[in-house]
Amino acid sequence: MSVADLTILVLEDEPIIAFALEDVLIDAGALPQFASSLAKAEALISRSLPDAAILDVNVHGEKSYGVARILRKQGVPFIFATGYGASAHEADLADIPTVNKPYDLTAIEHALTAARNGT
Repeated sequence: MSVADLTILVLEDEPIIAFALEDVLIDAGALPQFASSLAKAEALISRSLPDAAILDVNVHGEKSYGVARILRKQGVPFIFATGYGASAHEADLADIPTVNKPYDLTAIEHALTAARNGT
């Protein structure tokens, strides 16, 4: 899934990672929307659904699974980005594609394709 022309919600609490990802997404033609907290992500979703999302799993010590469930209910494809691996996800989210940090655009696009296709 090419990210070009997509509005992508990025939930990330580490500024260095957020800025680097912003550069990658903008260079690829995406329109990133950043949230550094769960509340901010939920507020962005309630205003306008993104085309896709990249969710850090651990945001200021809290899991982003509530945001993930909102996106799933709304039919928005999303992926997890984490340094912990996919094995720690809650059972109902175990099928969500996960990229391990550090990641690159190719990994993100492959994971978003899998998310969109339900694989």
